[in-house]
Amino acid sequence: MKVVDRAALGQQFQLGVATSSYQIEGAVQADGRAPSIWDTFAHVPGKIRDGSSGDVACDHYHRMAEDVALLAWLGVDAYRFSIAWPRVVPQGRGQVNQRGLDFYERLVDALLERGIAPCATLYHWDLPEALERGGGWLSRDTAQAFADYSAAVAARLGDRVALWLTHNEPWCQAFLGYELGYFAPGKRDLAQALTCAHHLLLSHGLAVSALRSQVRSPLGIAPNFMPAHPASSAAEDVAAAARQDAYFNRWFIEPALGLGYPAELLSRCGELLPHGAERDLELIAQPIDVVGVNYYERSVVRHAAGSGWLEVGRVRESELPRTADREIYPAGLLEVVERLHRQYGVKRIVITENGAASTADEAVVDGGVRDPVRVAFLREHLEQVVIARQRGVPVEGFFAWSLLDNFEWAEGYTLRYGVVHVDFETQRRTPKDSALFLRSLRRPGR
Repeated sequence: MKVVDRAALGQQFQLGVATSSYQIEGAVQADGRAPSIWDTFAHVPGKIRDGSSGDVACDHYHRMAEDVALLAWLGVDAYRFSIAWPRVVPQGRGQVNQRGLDFYERLVDALLERGIAPCATLYHWDLPEALERGGGWLSRDTAQAFADYSAAVAARLGDRVALWLTHNEPWCQAFLGYELGYFAPGKRDLAQALTCAHHLLLSHGLAVSALRSQVRSPLGIAPNFMPAHPASSAAEDVAAAARQDAYFNRWFIEPALGLGYPAELLSRCGELLPHGAERDLELIAQPIDVVGVNYYERSVVRHAAGSGWLEVGRVRESELPRTADREIYPAGLLEVVERLHRQYGVKRIVITENGAASTADEAVVDGGVRDPVRVAFLREHLEQVVIARQRGVPVEGFFAWSLLDNFEWAEGYTLRYGVVHVDFETQRRTPKDSALFLRSLRRPGR
């Protein structure tokens, strides 16, 4: 076991926590904000496990000062948040809502006053509903609208944000939102999923180009990664794992790094890509400075003939311990970052999300919350970061998911990922033992 403390991580290593706009902000009609696709989706009966929505969530919009004080108490070096596109450009394009930008400016300034680096994600799935009515991510015009929105945000905040990320987990928006119907906007069509994915990548490239002229901070993207392991050594299972890897891990990062789409999958679905997609690859592959890594688990897969276009079946049984919703496999994080560095030559890596879920009944007892599984989860994954850095892999930071218990998308409030407990009736915040663990890793003097 590697020792995890500030000395092991290094004094320049950035330790932080992460959140996203729709999951914590609430105030969905305040100060000119318009609906997003998640506002619409969450109110469709049966789409959210507990019938809830992000209408109030953690009420962060009204409690931002309290939450920044929590960040200061934690002693984190950085805070990763996302900006709500419909709060800043309510119709998705055109008129900029200055009151929306005012909120994020207050947040950024409050963080800087406490020595916390603001790290902004421009898209965490809350597309303005007005754009969805015009085709959403199925329309090429949305990619340009995203670049214009990004430029508007950078014009106000570009001199103060320490890290810019265009997209969070684009795989989820494309394939959970358009192929599997689990996320907004709830479509179930592979061709639409591939069109969405392509336009997300195009919007990334256009946004990077737009931001380059306005900001000096590092620019990047934050895909989710899930190593694909074959269920056996049989050739057909090894091939299935390679297909799963291309689908989940390579479909976004390789075009973003100038390598194009994985050839192994183009033979199965390439004809479903938008016409002329290959002509966009140069635009997509704008130089980036950093790759964000969202990592939670691995997948173990087998060949499953006739089970869909990918012919992959996931094996979910395992003897390894679990959180409330996932197998715990810390070694997968090391696998991901070593691959990014050694295979793809990525020179700057930040772990942009990593965390553990508990069930909704996790409770405050005697003024605190005992969450030993989450503490162990974070410690074991940070151990992998220490190993990676010792091996020369340039991992520069780690953001725990999440600062607060929040609205967990289609799962509603049935899962808690926060290091701070939120009572959603009173909005009272209570740091958990995992928060105390992160606090123990703060730099001297913080």
